[in-house]
Amino acid sequence: MEGLSGAQRDELMDQVRQQLALANAQELLTKMSDKCFRKCVVKPGAQLDSTEQKCVAMCMDRYMDSWNLVSRTFTNRLQRERHNL
Repeated sequence: MEGLSGAQRDELMDQVRQQLALANAQELLTKMSDKCFRKCVVKPGAQLDSTEQKCVAMCMDRYMDSWNLVSRTFTNRLQRERHNL
């Protein structure tokens, strides 16, 4: 990063943050889909029946709720640690 102006460094860091956020979102969707599919779809077929659809929807809702809780808790912890330094 030597030789870059402050604005260039900031722009580069923003791009890195955006790429990390995209990678995290993709990983979240992949894990959530995999876990919920394995949990809810016992015998894959041409389409999901209503029970499987409901199970997948509920599973994904719970997964997102849990992920959001963990994310908020982690963010709050980081903020507290920064204030204590």
